[in-house]
Amino acid sequence: MKILSATFKASSPDLASCPESALPEFALIGRSNVGKSSLINMLTRSQGLAKVSQVPGKTQLINFFTINNTWNLVDLPGYGYAKVGKKDRGKFSAFVADYLQHRPNLRGTFVLIDSRLSPQTLDLEFLNWMVGCGLPLILAFTKTDALSKGAVQKNIETFLLSMREITEEEPAHVLSSSKDQQGRKEILHLIGDALSEKS
Repeated sequence: MKILSATFKASSPDLASCPESALPEFALIGRSNVGKSSLINMLTRSQGLAKVSQVPGKTQLINFFTINNTWNLVDLPGYGYAKVGKKDRGKFSAFVADYLQHRPNLRGTFVLIDSRLSPQTLDLEFLNWMVGCGLPLILAFTKTDALSKGAVQKNIETFLLSMREITEEEPAHVLSSSKDQQGRKEILHLIGDALSEKS
């Protein structure tokens, strides 16, 4: 798939405020500071399209980006904010859950996992919820350039082993690095396949 255009469409604080659209959507979500904005910019090759911040939890709205005027890429707030109170954190979780469960044109969700780390409880808890809801997902292991190939592979294998406690079927996964452009072709191919299946 070639991306010919990528434009910011809207930001919404909850499902009710999300723009009405018949375009198929693919969402990105993960722990705060996992690299969602960098991945969006890498996929679209539009530096600055999504705001990159070193402050965890900067994304607190549902952000929509229209790609090729034919589908939307959706940046969801990260879970596990470092500097957000429990009350707000619960609110964010609620509207993210509403979007994931009730957005009719959502085709799939990429759950971003930091490949530098051992399995994190927040990631596993969120994935357990996704699987329990029967929501389609693909794991995207980010920041693979930060460690040796062997160390990355070991962390990924350990994470997938932990996933066996959640689901018997190993989820599809891709490796990505915004710095090295790794995973761009694979992610866009997965999106292209999903679009073809429903067309």
